[in-house]
Amino acid sequence: MREEVEKFVLKLNEREIMDIDKNLSEEFSPEIPEEIPIFNTDNLVVFPFMIVPLTVTEERLIQIVNDAVIKSKIIGVFKTKSDVKDESKVSKFHEIGTASYIFKMFKVPDGSLRVLLHGLSRIKLLEISQDKPYYIGKTEKIDEKETKSMRIEALKRNIIEQFKRIAELSGNIPPEAVIAISNIQEGSKIADFIAANLNFESSDKQEILETLDVEARLIKVSGLLNKEIKLLEIGSKIKEEVKSKFDKSQRDFYLREQLKAIKKELGEDEEKNKDIIELSEKLKKAKLTKEAKEVAEKELDRLSKMHPSSAEYTVSFTYLDWILNLPWKKSTRDNIDLKKAEKILNEDHYGLEEVKERILEFLAVKKLKKDSKGSILCFVGPPGVGKTSLGKSISRALGRKFIRFSLGGIRDEAEIRGHRRTYIGALPGRIIQGMRKVGTNNPVFMLDEIDKIGADFRGDPASALLEVLDPEQNFSFSDHYLEIPFDLSKVMFITTANLLHPIPPALMDRMEVLQLPGYVPEEKIIIAKNYLIPRQIRENGLKEEYIKFTNSGILTIISDYTREAGVRNLEREIANICRKVAKQFLLKGEKYIKIDKNSVSKYLGPKKFFSEIATRKDDIGIATGLAWTQYGGEILFIESIMMKGNKGFILTGKLGDVMKESARAALSYVKSKASELKFDPEILDKSDVHIHIPEGATPKDGPSAGVAIATSLASLLSKKPVKHDVAMTGEITLSGRVLPVGGIREKIVAAKRAGIKTVIIPKENIKDLEKIPNYIRKNLKFEFAEKVEDVWKISLVNGSGI
Repeated sequence: MREEVEKFVLKLNEREIMDIDKNLSEEFSPEIPEEIPIFNTDNLVVFPFMIVPLTVTEERLIQIVNDAVIKSKIIGVFKTKSDVKDESKVSKFHEIGTASYIFKMFKVPDGSLRVLLHGLSRIKLLEISQDKPYYIGKTEKIDEKETKSMRIEALKRNIIEQFKRIAELSGNIPPEAVIAISNIQEGSKIADFIAANLNFESSDKQEILETLDVEARLIKVSGLLNKEIKLLEIGSKIKEEVKSKFDKSQRDFYLREQLKAIKKELGEDEEKNKDIIELSEKLKKAKLTKEAKEVAEKELDRLSKMHPSSAEYTVSFTYLDWILNLPWKKSTRDNIDLKKAEKILNEDHYGLEEVKERILEFLAVKKLKKDSKGSILCFVGPPGVGKTSLGKSISRALGRKFIRFSLGGIRDEAEIRGHRRTYIGALPGRIIQGMRKVGTNNPVFMLDEIDKIGADFRGDPASALLEVLDPEQNFSFSDHYLEIPFDLSKVMFITTANLLHPIPPALMDRMEVLQLPGYVPEEKIIIAKNYLIPRQIRENGLKEEYIKFTNSGILTIISDYTREAGVRNLEREIANICRKVAKQFLLKGEKYIKIDKNSVSKYLGPKKFFSEIATRKDDIGIATGLAWTQYGGEILFIESIMMKGNKGFILTGKLGDVMKESARAALSYVKSKASELKFDPEILDKSDVHIHIPEGATPKDGPSAGVAIATSLASLLSKKPVKHDVAMTGEITLSGRVLPVGGIREKIVAAKRAGIKTVIIPKENIKDLEKIPNYIRKNLKFEFAEKVEDVWKISLVNGSGI
C-alpha cells in the first residue's frame, strides 16, 4: 500500500500540489451533508485537516467514490470494528469517524482507483439509513473547542520536543515536517498531525480520533511519542553494537590472516593441520547419521579456527574423536540357526532346560521377524549358576559381539548418561563407551548386577536405565556428552540379578524375568566332569591322562568343601587340587593321580562344612525348617526352650518383623490346641518361652518358617521329639491352615543337599513339585499338609495320636 501511495503522489504535477496547498491555506471547509456514504476501512484512520492518499480496489468502495464525486465529493471514513460480525447494525463501525473531501481521483487500467482525501471534521455516526449497494449513514458534525491553559501549552511544547527527538533518531522525517509542526498553534491540530504522520497502530490512532478533549488527546499522543522514542533509542543502540561487532570481526579476520602467514613461515601450524586433515579424512569415510554428520562438520569447522595449545582445542578434538569412532551404522549380520544355538547352549551349560527353551523361543522370533524389538531378558538366580556365561552363549549363537557392564555399586546417573562437556574431563556414559569398544550397533549387551544399583544426590541410575531398556524409546538414546540421538534399538540387552525385590518396579516392568535355580549335587557332578575339570586341567598345564576325578571325589568336594547354589567355589577347589597335582608331577614325577573321596582331604585339608543332619538326633523342641535365600535354599533349625518366668516370649536370631509375627501366631495356635497336645496351658502363665534360630548374625525374615516354629513349640510343650530327618516349610494362620510359599525348588535342593529324608510342603504347592526333575526328587519322600495338625502327625515322634 505504501509503495502504491508513493507512486500515486509522484504522479501529481507541480500545479496540482500547489492547488492542494492553496486550498488548505484558505481554510477549506465545505458544508457536510446530513447523510453521507460510509467509506469503511479496516486499518485506515483519517484525521481532520490531513491529506491522505489511498488505493481503492473493492468494488463497493469504488462505487461509493464514483457516486460521491458526482454529488458532494464528501464521504464519511469510519474504521470497522474487528470483533463485530453483524454487518446490518451500526455497531459494526466505530462511533467517531472523519468527514473527508475527495480532492483527486484517478482511474487505473486494472479497475482500481487512486484517491486523495482531505479530512474535514470529526463526525459521529448516528444511524445507518441504507446498507445496499453501500452504506449511507446519518452523521453529526463534532465542533472542537480548545481552551487555552498553561497545562495545554506545556503539553504542546513537550510534544514538539518529542517529535524533534524522533526526527533526530529516525532520520526518515524531513526537516520541513519539524518546521511545519512548530508553526501549528492549536493543540488539537498538533495531536492530529502527529497521529496522522507517525507509524502508530491503527487502534491507537482511532483512540486519538475518539478523544474529543484536547488535553486528554495531547496526553495520549505524548505517551505514544515517549514509547516511540524508547524504541528508537534501543534500535539505535543495537545498530551501534552490531556495527562495533562487525568492525571487530573485520579486525580479527585481518589479524588472524596475518597470524596464519606468520605461523606458516615458522612451521607451527603443521601439527594442527595434521589433526584437521586426519579428522577430515575420517569424517569422509565414517558412516554417520544425518544429525551426527551435521554436528561433526560444524565441530570440525570450529576446531580448525582454534589454536592447538588452547584447552578448548583438546575438548573439541576429543568430542569429534568420539563421534567419528562410534558404530552409528555398523552392524554384524545375525546368523540364527536354532539347532546350532541349542547345541551351543548345551555345550556351555548343563540343565536349565526352561531357561534354554525360552532363549530358543526368543531367537526363533528374531529369525522370523528381523525387526522384532522383543523383550529385555533378566536372568535372576544365585551367584555361580551361569547367568553371565548364558549371555556369552547367546552372543555366540547369534554371531554377535558381546559386551558386559557391571552395575553393582553405581550411584551416579552420569555413569549411564555421561557428563556434559562443560565439565573438565567429561566423557560419555558406560552405554556409549561400551558401544564404541565393541564396534557394532547390535551387540549382546549384558548389564550385570542390576539389583545392586544405588542412588544418591548425583541422581538415580535406575531411572536413566528406563530409556535404555525401553524398546519404544531407545531408538533415540541421548547421552549428555554427545547430545546426538544414538540408536540402541538393535542392541540385545540382557540383565542379571541375584534378587528381584531391590529392582525398581518401573524398571522391572521393562524386563522378562527368567529364574535360574541352584544346582543339586547330581547336577554339580556332571557340570564338574564336563566343564570345570577339563578347563582347570588345561589352565594348569596338565593332561587328562595325568589326573582323574571320581564321582565320589567330586561329591566329597561338593558336600564337605563348598556350600553354595552355584559352582563357582567348586571350580575354585578343583583348581586348587590341580595346582597341587602339577607341583607333585614336577617334584615327585608322579604320572597319574586319582582323586577320590579318601584323597580329597590330602589336597584340600580338613573338612570345611559338616552335615548338621548327620550329627543330630530326634530331639524335643528342635524342628528343621526350609528357607530361601539369594544364594539358594537353606535349612533352618528352630530351637525352643521353656523356663520359669512370667508369660515372657523371647525371639532371637536376628529375625525380621514378618517372622516374629509368624512366631506369635504359632504360639497362639499351639496354646489353643493344649488338649490335643496334652499339656496344661496354665504352665505358660508361669513360664517364659524362648525361640532361637541359629546363625544369629544372619538376617532372617518371611512367613515360610511358620509351620516349623509351630512344630518346635508343639514338641516343647507335648514333650514329643521332632524327627531329625524331616524338614518342613509353609505359612501358618491363626486357624491352623498351612498356606503356600515360594522357592520350593531351592528349598527341596537344600533338603537333598543336607541329607533330609522327608519334606513337608503345603498342599497348594503340589503344582511346583511337578516342575522339579525326577533326579532331584529321587530318594526324597514328600508329604502335603493342609492343617498344622497334618505336619505334627508326620514330624513328631508318636505324633499320629494328635
